[in-house]
Amino acid sequence: MENSEIADVFDQMAELLELSGENMFRIRAYRNGAKAIRELPENVADILTDSARDLKDVPGIGQTLADKSRTLVTTGSLPQLDELRKKIPPGLIKIMHIPGLGAKKAIALHRELGVENLEQLRTACEQHQVRQIKGFGEKTEQSILEGLTIAQSAAQRMRIDQAQTLASRIRAHMTQCASIKRLEFAGSLRRGKETVGDLDMLVISDDPAAVMDHFGQLRGIASVIGRGDTKMSLRVDDQFQVDMRVVPQASFGAALQYFTGSKEHNVAIRQRAKKMGMTVNEYGVAKLSAPGELFAGASEEELYSTLGLQWIPPELREGRHEIQWAGSDHGFPNLVQLRDMQGDLHMHTVASDGTESIEAMAAAAAKRGLKYIAITDHSKRVSMARGLGPERLLAQWAEIDQLNRNPANGPAVRILKGIECDILESGPLDLPDEVLEQADWVVASVHYGQKQSRQEITARIVGALCNPHVDCIAHPTGRLIGRRQPYEVDMSAVIQTAANERKCLELNAHPTRLDLSESFLMSAIAAGVPISINTDAHTIDGMDVMSFGVIQARRAGVLADQVINTWPITRLLSWLERN
Repeated sequence: MENSEIADVFDQMAELLELSGENMFRIRAYRNGAKAIRELPENVADILTDSARDLKDVPGIGQTLADKSRTLVTTGSLPQLDELRKKIPPGLIKIMHIPGLGAKKAIALHRELGVENLEQLRTACEQHQVRQIKGFGEKTEQSILEGLTIAQSAAQRMRIDQAQTLASRIRAHMTQCASIKRLEFAGSLRRGKETVGDLDMLVISDDPAAVMDHFGQLRGIASVIGRGDTKMSLRVDDQFQVDMRVVPQASFGAALQYFTGSKEHNVAIRQRAKKMGMTVNEYGVAKLSAPGELFAGASEEELYSTLGLQWIPPELREGRHEIQWAGSDHGFPNLVQLRDMQGDLHMHTVASDGTESIEAMAAAAAKRGLKYIAITDHSKRVSMARGLGPERLLAQWAEIDQLNRNPANGPAVRILKGIECDILESGPLDLPDEVLEQADWVVASVHYGQKQSRQEITARIVGALCNPHVDCIAHPTGRLIGRRQPYEVDMSAVIQTAANERKCLELNAHPTRLDLSESFLMSAIAAGVPISINTDAHTIDGMDVMSFGVIQARRAGVLADQVINTWPITRLLSWLERN
């Protein structure tokens, strides 16, 4: 059982225990355990089978969760979870997540009306039964109906690219307001999470009323959720919530830090402040001996410095190791940045399913400051994309050789002869070794047979990594965010094989993929496997998604030198000759 599956079980336990009225300490233990296991850079099963290791040594895992992890790994199920599922209708979990409800009200709806799922809850609201329950009322009933509509919409969360687009639209509108001195987005968008549940916007202004009036004129408003003296919440495009807070200059940095989060990061910050005799909130820092005298709130840098920390990049603020790093004498890690990227090693041309020529893609890469690219059109198995067989591929490589030989008239970037070679359902690669050995760069990928068993898909990918001509595995889990779950693959085995064979794994930067996930990225880096951040561009504009891959890598703590396409071309070519 994968770490993510164990973590999902513990999350379900926490939710069902909350619905059963269990004490918050036990609920919190399961949630903390789920987070610890999900972010663990090695497989729980490997730790449990190592007599020299103890899962309890992992922060957040006690004896109880260690025992339950062993049960899950050995049996694939957890009796306590099965018992809770018998007692509590699973539909109540969805009900408790409706805005404004929670566990207690979900239980009340079940107890008083027998509601067990979203459909029954909608019927009860439409028949005005909910307002009859003590503590609910007509407004609550209407609020539930609105929440149900949101919950049953096509998407409850936006991908990061969609959220950035909406944020840009809002920023363009708000900057037309003369009363705004500064505007920043916070929350999960600023932390670079792959999906975003809502937008948090902070504004400095001496005239909050004028700012909120202007905010209320935003195009696409579905409803105004609420408006106060300094806070206003809107629902945009029928489902997405945007919260705006107007804060004074003196506390803007503290507010930005607080509302950026995450909750776990902020808890760690408050704990550190308390040990230093201080307290931290969204207004600033104060001494415990004088809580009303706020200071160090104007900027994040000032706030972190007051606590003896370097400024922490928002992508790392997840309550992992960032406090330790920021307080270290060794300085903060050199996380990869967009400006570090020197190449893009996965892109397609008109020869398969791209829209542009080799020359056009090379020119576009040069315009973006890249020094080299790899052309990796599909191999012949991907017939719907007009994949290349040996003859067409060798002709394309001859064309690339010609372009590279004439730098005066050719592209301003070095072009590598590459291929995205399919791993066939039966195991072997889609092209013979005598062709692949002539390539500069080979990425192998799974496009067909994605519903094969875990053993079959793992064997296919591991086998490809063992081929001496394969350099990288593209989009290793095949997930499409919000559309397709990862295929069954033992990523621990894939990562270990990549380490053994001195191969790399791709972080596909397209925001529908972001594959590898941050947890698998952490595992790969811990195993010494280098990463290649690529756009998988099929158009010129497709190259612009590189930033999303960089954000994902930063969230996993990936350093610039751990990404092979930040290397100069000479170092990359030397690495490619390793076999």
